[in-house]
Amino acid sequence: MDKFDFRKSYPELYSPGRRDFALVQVPHLQYLAVDGHGNPNTSPEYAQALECLYPVAYAVKFRSKNELEQDFTVPPLEALWRAADMSAFTAGDKDSWDWTALIAQPEWITAGMVEQAVAAVAAKKDPPGIDRVRLLPLDEGLSAQILFVGPYDDEAPVLARLHDAWMPEHDLAFNGDHHEVYLNDPRRTAPAKLRTVLRQPVRPDSG
Repeated sequence: MDKFDFRKSYPELYSPGRRDFALVQVPHLQYLAVDGHGNPNTSPEYAQALECLYPVAYAVKFRSKNELEQDFTVPPLEALWRAADMSAFTAGDKDSWDWTALIAQPEWITAGMVEQAVAAVAAKKDPPGIDRVRLLPLDEGLSAQILFVGPYDDEAPVLARLHDAWMPEHDLAFNGDHHEVYLNDPRRTAPAKLRTVLRQPVRPDSG
């Protein structure tokens, strides 16, 4: 049985360069998703979201393997971030952020399969917020991205350069939520070695 791997199938999304921002066309993808608000470093809601997402992701994986004979590697955690004022990102004002925690799912996974996986996890563990897990389709399209290496709290200057210099220089405007892909596990990785894809959907700036 072949095993689908997002990193191998979409290297342009998971292995960008780190020297400068580059444009990429992000295809239609779907994700397990949980919405929330607040600082991910201190918000119990964010920790609860991860405690729901991972069990559901593995429940979906095993159901797909056993019932459909289609296996896949559970991809890394991702998240969408949004704020009423985009300067909240460059200022590091994390308490004002809204977020959607994500784990990508292959195209053959259906909402019904996710609902069954949620019910199975709820029957065994019933973690807080399990009923908030849903399947989210996402069409980001044209996006600017870069690989950032280092602590999450050091991203602000890179995002300031994207927002205040690179995008204006290329006549681009915001066209969706800030997107991050966490390529390694912060519980097992030194902060200086954390690798994060920073992505921003964009569109031509009409002025």
